[in-house]
Amino acid sequence: MNLPNSITMGRIFCIPVLIWMLSPHFPHSGWHGEQEVAASVFFILLSISDGVDGYLARRRGQITTMGMLLDPLADKLLITSAYVALVEFNPHVVKPWIVVVVIGREFLVSGLRSIASTEGFTIEASDVGKLKTVIQIVSVVAATLDRGWYEWHFGWFIMPVHLFAVVGIYYMAGVSILSAIDYFVAFWRKIDKAAATQRTRDNEYILSRRKKKNTTTAAHKVAQP
Repeated sequence: MNLPNSITMGRIFCIPVLIWMLSPHFPHSGWHGEQEVAASVFFILLSISDGVDGYLARRRGQITTMGMLLDPLADKLLITSAYVALVEFNPHVVKPWIVVVVIGREFLVSGLRSIASTEGFTIEASDVGKLKTVIQIVSVVAATLDRGWYEWHFGWFIMPVHLFAVVGIYYMAGVSILSAIDYFVAFWRKIDKAAATQRTRDNEYILSRRKKKNTTTAAHKVAQP
């Protein structure tokens, strides 16, 4: 197994650790802020590793079928696991229906990509999808820190942690829905284009068969005495 795939596998194996850090069983769960900071830093490091393994795979020319399978799987497991754990960790901000939206969106996109693959085309990641990924990371960190702090004071400057968490979570839910719609539209356009191409080929085949048949019939009549 090459280095990029090892990093991806390591990210998958670290997901249970993240869930443990976002649970009441974490050793420092009773201390103010330590658990929230530790879980946030750990999640950020796991998210950074997603970009690292992709960069190394392209730089080293080690893009493999296993990596193409494991990388998106690791991303989906990381994000969905974080939101599921946050439902218990910070229920005032992360509601169950938000997790349903996130997981449902991932199922929809995975299903569309699978169908597209069987049809012989791919659906590229859109700008909305990339924006969704960034907002998901920010919203997970904000919702985690919100459990320990309502706001941060830096002298005269006040950072509203709770406001960032609420806005981030609901903005993420909205962008996830828009991203799902965007993928569905892209998929439908590809299907329509593929169907139109196939109809054109079928019509050309039928016309060529008819032309060949007419030519053969005409030649047979000429050959008759």
